[in-house]
Amino acid sequence: MKSQPLVKKQLENLLYQALETEQGGVEVYRMALLCARRPELKEEWAHYLAQTERHVVVLGNLFDALGLDPDAFTPGRLIVRDKGKTLLAAMQRALKDDPLGAEIVAAECIVDAETKDHANWQLLGGLAESASSQLRKPLASAYEEVADEEDEHLYHAQGWCRELWRESLGLAADLPPLEEKRHVRSASEAARATEERKPRLRKKINGGRRAQPRM
Repeated sequence: MKSQPLVKKQLENLLYQALETEQGGVEVYRMALLCARRPELKEEWAHYLAQTERHVVVLGNLFDALGLDPDAFTPGRLIVRDKGKTLLAAMQRALKDDPLGAEIVAAECIVDAETKDHANWQLLGGLAESASSQLRKPLASAYEEVADEEDEHLYHAQGWCRELWRESLGLAADLPPLEEKRHVRSASEAARATEERKPRLRKKINGGRRAQPRM
C-alpha cells in the first residue's frame, strides 16, 4: 500500500492532468471545427466544445474547494500539454496538406483526447467512492456534473470516427453513427449499438446503397 503522502501527491497529479486535458480539449474542439465539413458534425462538436469549456470551470471550482493552484505546473501536466499540442499540429497539417481528409484526422484527434479525458474522470469518480468524507463531497459533486457528458463525448466520437473512415473507404456507413442516434452513454450501450449496426449495414449493402469512396 502506498503511504498517504504519496497518494495525496498522485491525486494532485491526476487533478492537474485532468485540468490540462480539459483546457487542451477546448483547443482540440476549436481546431476540429475548422476541419469539419458536415453540418451535423459541426453542430455536435460545437456543443461538445461548450460542454468542455464548462468542464474547465467545474475543475476550477474543485481546485478552489481543495485549495489547489490551477495555474501551477507539474511534470504530468506538462506531458499532457505536449500531447495536446501534437493533436493540434496533426489537424493543422491535415488542413494544409489534405483538406478533404482533415475531418477524419480531427475525429481521430478527438477520440484520442476524449479517451484520456474519460479515463481521468473515471479515476476521479472511483476516488470519490473511497475518499475521506472531506474529499468525497467535492470530488463526487464534480464527477456527477460531468460524467454523463464525458461518456457521450467518447462513445459518440468513436462512432463518428469509425463511420467517417468506412465512408471514405467506400464501405457501407451509418451516418450519423448509431451511437449518436441511440444517445449512447455507456460501454454496454455502445456494445449493443455495435450489434445493431450489423443488420443495418447489411441492409444498406444489399440495397445497393454502398457509399462511394472519397476521391
